This record gives sequence, structure tokens and C-alpha cells, in this order.
Amino acid sequence: MFDRTLNAAETVSRVFVWVGGSLILGSAILVTIEVFLRKFLNVSLGGADEISGYAFGVATSLGFAYALFERAHIRVDAVYTFFPKTMQRVADLVGLVLLVGFGAVVAYMAWSLVGDTLKNGSRSITPMRTPLAIPQIPWLIGWLFFVATGVLMFIAALANLFTGRGERADQLIGMKTLSEQIEDETV
Repeated sequence: MFDRTLNAAETVSRVFVWVGGSLILGSAILVTIEVFLRKFLNVSLGGADEISGYAFGVATSLGFAYALFERAHIRVDAVYTFFPKTMQRVADLVGLVLLVGFGAVVAYMAWSLVGDTLKNGSRSITPMRTPLAIPQIPWLIGWLFFVATGVLMFIAALANLFTGRGERADQLIGMKTLSEQIEDETV
């Protein structure tokens, strides 16, 4: 029922994570060039640190949904494996609600921040005078997509649980099994 929508969201998350990775790689190259120019020619491009900071923020938010699909967000699972399966699934649902709830709070605050930035025409207080909407809008898009994806996954997991497909719910939001982790390492 939700599989096509989840597949589409996962595809978008893969595109976002590639964009984010490209931003980080590009900023690493920019900073490397900056270091060499300063060391050997005593000149500076200026703004490499500012640009790389923006790139890191955008890349991070663009990667959140992908990490959700990969079940790669940090979880404390010291006692999780000792729980009965029903309790594990409840813990997975509660964990997802808390994670996405936190994301929703940040997205709400980011929405407000971007709104203020656009209303005031805010710029950075650096020599570049970067219009702050340029890095903030894609950063906000990453947060909003993460929250939307999390809500979609929560609904899909609940639907699977209520229709007797608990294994599918586990594949969506459960902790990765040892065999899944090994398989990920060999791919």
C-alpha cells in the first residue's frame, strides 16, 4: 500500500545524499586549494570556511532521510535484544516518534528562521555578505523531507503491524539484524 510512496521517497533520499556528499567533497577540495594557495602563494580565496560550513549544514540535513531508510541513526540497544518481539516493535515506534518529533521541532524553528531571513533580506556578517536564504532553504528542505519521510515510515510501519506483516515493519523501522549488517558490509 505504501511501498510505491516509500520507494519514491527512498529514491529522493538517495539523490539528496549524493548531493550532500558532493557538497562535502566540493568543500574539501575548496579548502585544500585554499590551504595550498595560502602556503605557497600567500593568497587567499576568501570564504572557503564560510562556504564549507554552509555545505556541511546542508549536506547533513539532506542525509537524514537516507539514514532513516538505512536504519543508520544512532540507537541505544543494550537491552533491546532481550525484549520480546512485541516490545521491540513498540520501542521502534516510540523511538521513531521521538526522532521525527525532534526533527519536526527543528524543522519548525528552521521554517521560522528562513521566513525571517527572507522577510529581512538577511546576509552573513562576513566579507562575502552571503544572502542567508541561499544555504538556509536547502537546509530547511532536508529537515522537512526528513520529517515527511519519518511520518510516512511511521504510518507504513503501523499499517504493516495492523495487517499482520510485522516482519515488513521490522524492515522499515526495526534495528538491523546481524545478517543485514554483514550483508551491508559485503555490498
